[in-house]
Amino acid sequence: MRKLTNLTAIVLSCVLATGAVAQTRTLKVLGQPGATGEIQKNKEGPFFQNFADNTGLDVNANFQTLDQTGVKGAEELRILKSGLFDIISLRLQQVSRDAPAIMGLDLVGLNTDYDSARETMNEFGPVVDKQLQENFNTKLLGLWPFGPQVLFCNREVSGLSDLKGAKVRTDDQTLSKFVESIGAIPVQMGFSEVYQSLARGVVDCAITGPSSANASDWPEVTTYVLPLSFRFAVQGYGMNLKAWNSFSPEDQQKIQAAFDGLVDEIWAYSEELYNDAMNCNVGKSPCELNKPFDLTEAPVSKEDLAVVSDGLMGVSFPAWAEVCDANFKDCSQEWMDTVGKRVAN
Repeated sequence: MRKLTNLTAIVLSCVLATGAVAQTRTLKVLGQPGATGEIQKNKEGPFFQNFADNTGLDVNANFQTLDQTGVKGAEELRILKSGLFDIISLRLQQVSRDAPAIMGLDLVGLNTDYDSARETMNEFGPVVDKQLQENFNTKLLGLWPFGPQVLFCNREVSGLSDLKGAKVRTDDQTLSKFVESIGAIPVQMGFSEVYQSLARGVVDCAITGPSSANASDWPEVTTYVLPLSFRFAVQGYGMNLKAWNSFSPEDQQKIQAAFDGLVDEIWAYSEELYNDAMNCNVGKSPCELNKPFDLTEAPVSKEDLAVVSDGLMGVSFPAWAEVCDANFKDCSQEWMDTVGKRVAN
């Protein structure tokens, strides 16, 4: 009888153990490309690799970078809507063609420093979240930036007035319209093409973040940098709404709290990377996180700051509003009722 009791106990313990294992859930996660740099390597990747610890839930993350899958950035919202992935580190500029409201977060001239950029995310983020939930079955879990996107040139530049007639690499129509407005010639191309294009003189200048330029060796083929923020290269985390709603309200709070913590870390790290990369690119110290180069840093004048600031409502907002209002009713009015109260004159 005792042997039977012991056997019963062993079987019961095995069943319970099997049940516990079966309850462990795995979410499919698509991250930023591996070549993105330090934020992906030191913040995003580790967060998902330790997802269970970070959320306090019995949930793991099967994490892959974008370049490991062959998925294109422009397809991310469609893929998230379909449920092929549960969470995606959204490349917002690329997916904005499907959801134009997204670009209201990062119009040229809107985010001139980290504080103003954070305000914009707080103000317009809920509007974007609503649109993503309604149209793409996606819950927005957080917004973060690569940081100020500034100008690198292979010719002498002392300010924006020197760009008249210059060929400037841009990455979307909104930035192209602004570049046109200051008398330069926009040339749209992908990031991977820029190094050779600068080296061969296909373009005279290009816009990106100092850390991205450093990692891709742009200072080898440029001579000047103008650290004037055109925008902030905002990214976001989205979760398939069906997957999100499969968690209890308590577990949703834990997931959101974990992403809030990650986003806060990235904002601080982004600013640290920006300052270090700016030092490294022009041969200043401290230079600890990036490679040292010897670009000439052009001073940012009040006149140039005013040009970019005026470009927000004079160029960027009207161009974006037309597209966004055609996509969903009252888009630009939602922006004016939130961000516009702070920035529109």
